[in-house]
Amino acid sequence: MGETIKVLLVDDHQVVRRGLRTFLEVQDDIEVVGEAADGAGGVARAEELRPDVVLMDVTMPGMGGIDALRRLRELGNPARVLIVTSFTEQRTVVPALRAGAAGYLYKDVDPDALAGAIRSVHAGHVLLQAEVAGALLSQEEAGPGQGRGGSLTEREREVLGLIADGRSNREIARALVLSEKTVKTHVSNILMKLDLADRTQAALWAVRHGVTD
Repeated sequence: MGETIKVLLVDDHQVVRRGLRTFLEVQDDIEVVGEAADGAGGVARAEELRPDVVLMDVTMPGMGGIDALRRLRELGNPARVLIVTSFTEQRTVVPALRAGAAGYLYKDVDPDALAGAIRSVHAGHVLLQAEVAGALLSQEEAGPGQGRGGSLTEREREVLGLIADGRSNREIARALVLSEKTVKTHVSNILMKLDLADRTQAALWAVRHGVTD
């Protein structure tokens, strides 16, 4: 039995939270540690409970999910945020991922796929469904890091390609026969050189610029 993944549910619909809790509580490795009905409450609960993963809706009264996600990043909260919403428009997908979401799922996702997504983002993967990645790649603006790929070393490009492939630091270390500490250093250098906030943005940059494993 591995470690238990602590999950916080943030959604303004009680029936949605109840349904998510009912399903997740039967998972041996997932524990729902709390709930919130809006973004501000979600930020407060995330700071209090320090969950591993936050399931976050986008549109809620008061502070929405994207603003809450930005606030968590400002506070340095390490929780991985998985957006779970019924909105599929580019205008919500793109800001959520650029704000640092570890993944984006729709509320009609299969329950087993949701549990798998929680485990995946907790392991350090970036979870992007094909249409979500396409939404970002279809944006006309170049975005952060444009034209800076030439500053990366060959090893950093290898690491970036594996990030785009959804690999965690541990998996990258194993693939390249490096220590995890060395991989973390490479990831930090990549983010700094490309002026990116996190590995989600790095994965998107890699796909946009053809840097794949």
